Amino acid sequence: MGPIYTLSDFLDMVRRRLFTISCMFVLGCLLSLWFAASQQHEYETAEVLQITQPQIAGELAKSTVEGSSARRMQLIEQRLMARSTLLEIMEEFGLYADLDALTELQKVVKLRTAVQITGVAAAREGFADDGTISVLTITARMPTAEQAQQVAREFGRRTIELSIATRIEQARETLSFFEEKEAVLAEQVMVLEDEIAAYRNANDVTLSGTIEFRRAEIAAMNNGLLEIARERIEIRRAADQAQAKERPATARRLQEEAKEQLATLDAQEALLTQRRAELEASLQTTPEVERRLGAYDRRLEQLQGELAQMNARRNEAEVGFRLETSRQAERLTVIEPAPLPDYPVTGARKTKALIGAAASLILALLTAFLQELRHPVLRTAAQMERETGLAPVVSIPQMDTRPPPRGLTGLFRRRA
Repeated sequence: MGPIYTLSDFLDMVRRRLFTISCMFVLGCLLSLWFAASQQHEYETAEVLQITQPQIAGELAKSTVEGSSARRMQLIEQRLMARSTLLEIMEEFGLYADLDALTELQKVVKLRTAVQITGVAAAREGFADDGTISVLTITARMPTAEQAQQVAREFGRRTIELSIATRIEQARETLSFFEEKEAVLAEQVMVLEDEIAAYRNANDVTLSGTIEFRRAEIAAMNNGLLEIARERIEIRRAADQAQAKERPATARRLQEEAKEQLATLDAQEALLTQRRAELEASLQTTPEVERRLGAYDRRLEQLQGELAQMNARRNEAEVGFRLETSRQAERLTVIEPAPLPDYPVTGARKTKALIGAAASLILALLTAFLQELRHPVLRTAAQMERETGLAPVVSIPQMDTRPPPRGLTGLFRRRA
């Protein structure tokens, strides 16, 4: 354990090593005072923001801004901690203007460390965590109380503005996307309708019942041809009967009339036959026309369905955009503005100086004890008996023949 066993041994060591202990204690106190004086006070304050729920229920008017509030706040924090934003804040409030030794990048890192943004998760509904934040706390630590308050409030203001801007921008982009998509679909429907109309005109099917009308017309022409054939038969029978029963002059006259009637029927039959042939020729292309028209109709129906769906989504996006612009959706509000801090959060300088002085004293005593261990000497009869187990018969003190010193020199002289 060394030469120090009792309180008297300790006091004797202090008396012998008083010069070393005093020098180290004084030097430690001076260093402690310098360190305490060089420390700068820091003030801390916090601004609390609350994420309020939409004023209108989502079932009635749904917002088009998707994603959890935690993710949105993380993106906002990244934009707030960007180098350009931090430089603007430092220039606006004159932060770290007295620290000329620091570079611009070091000042940015220092400000990032001084500002903390933390969120408190909202209460869960069931077992699912939807990433919703209820409270956002912005804490700023600055050299002065005014700067701490200004920085905390500035970050709170920028957070609210960025939240509003990002939500409105997302809602506007959603609305613009659906409007563009709706316009494209409407243009495609118009082009397809023009193409269908041109195809109908080219194939003479401008009306939906043209094909049925042509078939009915062919049937009527067939009936007309049958009627002509029946009339021809009747005329010929009448002419044959007149030749057999009437006088020759009357029979010749009736024969001439029958020829004229038959010629008229032949002309009508030729006309009907030609028209029927034309209609039948046009009907020969009907299956291809029907197939193309069916394809056109299906395509038109598909585009109209997509257009109706896009129109509904565009209406929802417009409602969501109006909710964001009127600030009736989810938003940030200040529930506790950053107050002006009254006291610094760093320790008092006096306390630091006293702690340093106490540490200096302990270090000085430890140094003296180590010196005693390096040079162990039996100085008293009690130490000799304790270390060797032998009791000395005579203890002769050291005789100092030098004249006694005067002043402070005698206090620091070592004794054997």
